[in-house]
Amino acid sequence: QVQLVESGGGLVQSGGSLRLSCAASGFTMDYFAIGWFRQAPGQEREGVSCISSNHSTYYADSVKGRFTVSRYNTKSTVYLVIDSLKPEDTATYYCATDRTRWGGRYSLHPDDYTYWGQGTQVTVSS
Repeated sequence: QVQLVESGGGLVQSGGSLRLSCAASGFTMDYFAIGWFRQAPGQEREGVSCISSNHSTYYADSVKGRFTVSRYNTKSTVYLVIDSLKPEDTATYYCATDRTRWGGRYSLHPDDYTYWGQGTQVTVSS
């Protein structure tokens, strides 16, 4: 059974940093892209980053320069490091995957992903 579990969220002051983790189980993640999304109350789910199976990375314009995604297949874990946190980053953060082998392609569209974690809350105070 495919399972994704996010962790690492918390309450952080503006300008601080967090490292979020996405732990995968139930499948071999080597061949699959992992996406990071966030959703604030009452808002649409927003794609912020994706790392492909060949370790290529992509970021939404709103987070470029502050977010860094990496993957460690031997640990079945994907990380998202967030620097220079802003109050606008406050949201529940989710990781997701799709069992289609995209190769080097990426997506920041939620509808392209099939499996989701339960999310981890990031709250940034001003």
